[in-house]
Order: sequence, then C-alpha cells, then structure tokens
Amino acid sequence: MTEWHDAAATDALGDDEVMALSIAGVPVALFRQEGAFFALHDLCSHGAARLSDGFVENGCVECPLHQGLIDIRSGAPCSAPITEPVRSYPVRVVGGRVEIALDR
Repeated sequence: MTEWHDAAATDALGDDEVMALSIAGVPVALFRQEGAFFALHDLCSHGAARLSDGFVENGCVECPLHQGLIDIRSGAPCSAPITEPVRSYPVRVVGGRVEIALDR
C-alpha cells in the first residue's frame, strides 16, 4: 500500500538544492531541479554515504564518499564506482506542499 507523506513547502528548496528528510523513519533526499521535485533514498548504493551531503549539478548528485554520480530523477547510476540504482520515490505537489509516497 502506498502512503503519501507531507515533506516540505515548495518554496523551502531552490533549484539544484537538496534537503535531508526522515519520513516514517526512512532517510529521504529531496531534490529540486528546474521547478520539479525528485526524491531518492538518502544512502548511496555503493558506499552508504548520505546523498543529501552531495553536490547537485546537471540532474545528478555526486556521492560525497567516492564521487560517483546518480541521476536524481530515477536513481540510476551515472558513473563508477556506483553500479546499483538508488531507490526513487514518487513525488507530487499539493497546495504548495511537496508530498512523497512510501510503500508500507
């Protein structure tokens, strides 16, 4: 069952910025790019570093541990040493608030 969770106000995050969240005990990194929002599990699939500590550019977040790149839209690995995807979560905007869906 999918459950939507309130995450943040839409104006709380600027373009190419990332916000660390804990939603129902799950670490989530919320990204904004060109006005659209994306959410990933906030741990790199390679070294378990927090993606919310990474640098965001051109639609990718750079893992702060080994500098591999991950697509913020899908969680797909974009460069070595990352080979496994990071889980992405559905995002929607409702009344000026960002909501993220987690499976229960």
